[in-house]
Amino acid sequence: MKIKKIAHLGVAVHDLDAALKFFTGGLPLELTHTEDYQGMKIGFIPVGESSIELLQDVSGSSAIKKFLEKNGEGIHHIAFEVDDIYQAVEELKARGVRLIDETPRQGAHGMTIAFMHPKASHGILMELCQPMVSH
Repeated sequence: MKIKKIAHLGVAVHDLDAALKFFTGGLPLELTHTEDYQGMKIGFIPVGESSIELLQDVSGSSAIKKFLEKNGEGIHHIAFEVDDIYQAVEELKARGVRLIDETPRQGAHGMTIAFMHPKASHGILMELCQPMVSH
């Protein structure tokens, strides 16, 4: 498995518009687009070769809602881009790494994704991602 880069940092926020005031008003960054995905509204902000994903619950029942209730706003996950997500998942399984997604699935922003369990990675939710592939 080759990790190419940190693809993005997922940041849980209560209010996407309020967060954007800081990220695009306080910092010299730009929002490229927003996307609705699994009960969330996600704002994508590029930073060099990586990006920040601002994650707001809009359904009242998304994973971000639960995270915000437990932890408040902040970094939700770190995503690593890999060359071959299917090979990467199999390699992690072979190494005994606990996964949330035993099979890669479709994610936001045209990515195929798989999450590692935070208990496997010292309390940090980590995601593997690859631009959309079919398998």
